[in-house]
Amino acid sequence: MKKLLIKFLKYLTEGTEEEKEDATQPQPAIEQESTTPTVEAKQEIILPKSEPEAEEKPVTVESENQSQKKIKEPKKVRRKKPIDGEIVEVKIDPRDIRDVMELMEVPFVSLSKNRTEPINYENSDGTVKVKISCHSNHYLASIYDWDIILFVASKIQEIINSKSDIPPRTIVVPRHELLKAIFKHDGKTNRKQMEESLARLQLTGIETTIRNEDYRYRGGFGFLDSWGYTERKDIKEFHITLSQWLYDGICRQGSLLKVRPEYFKVTSGIKKFLYRTARKHVGNQNQSWDFLVETLYEKSGSEREFKKFKYDLKKAVSDNDIPAYSMDWIEKDGKSYVRFLNMKKEIGKMLSNDKNNEETQQK
Repeated sequence: MKKLLIKFLKYLTEGTEEEKEDATQPQPAIEQESTTPTVEAKQEIILPKSEPEAEEKPVTVESENQSQKKIKEPKKVRRKKPIDGEIVEVKIDPRDIRDVMELMEVPFVSLSKNRTEPINYENSDGTVKVKISCHSNHYLASIYDWDIILFVASKIQEIINSKSDIPPRTIVVPRHELLKAIFKHDGKTNRKQMEESLARLQLTGIETTIRNEDYRYRGGFGFLDSWGYTERKDIKEFHITLSQWLYDGICRQGSLLKVRPEYFKVTSGIKKFLYRTARKHVGNQNQSWDFLVETLYEKSGSEREFKKFKYDLKKAVSDNDIPAYSMDWIEKDGKSYVRFLNMKKEIGKMLSNDKNNEETQQK
């Protein structure tokens, strides 16, 4: 109880509660015209376009009627076309960083930084299949590299929210802004790390049935189509072009979930995975969520032996220091589970119970 209260107080000093998923975010598609008839449209239907009587009426009445007919309908609002390579000026609030919900469910990235073995995942009913591989002499994209995608996805969402515009697939961002957002402050050293991460994100190959459940097509792609870095006297910026598949997934309505800024401070791959799992499944609910250890092993895509993974997992649960959520190791019916709880909701429930007990005792 004491440990949980200390963690909760630390949680309150670091930021506010995670917001609910942005299920109402605008859809980045061309707006459709309203089909509701306007007053002017009704007048046009009632008044004939050309009748002999209209010409015999006084000029003043005729001009008035014609002016009613000729009232211009509101102009169609045209969406701007995506401009690839445009510098995106939208600033990201650290509390508005977002992750891609459908990619939080299955293993698309490695938990370690130096994995070369492919990830092969298939869910229990065979409807979701994922194969992640890397080019020779390169490592798979890792969960640490994925921090860049969170930042880019957040930029795209802010463009949609603030400009009601179709965002470009190529995002150009100042180096310092990217490094600051993901808590990397050493410019030169971390610039090189960013370049290596971007290379892995580009060269990691993806084959999946996600958004292709009926096997309409077959093909492979990466997370990025290309990337670049420009450094001159007054300019230091990254150019990041998302693959069409990832771009489409990010732009879908309700596809992103906000994550806490402290997530970027987590240095353990398995703890990053556990936070993303809790955020996806528990969210802001009052209810807990239990996961079989074997299920977590499959969803993590870990290349470690199950016995070693279980040891690492138990240690992470014991540390119990992922942002916003509390974890417990549960043994029941001869099986091991990890229980995730929303920490703020759980503390609130405990304080409420204590208050009720005190009131009962006083009576």
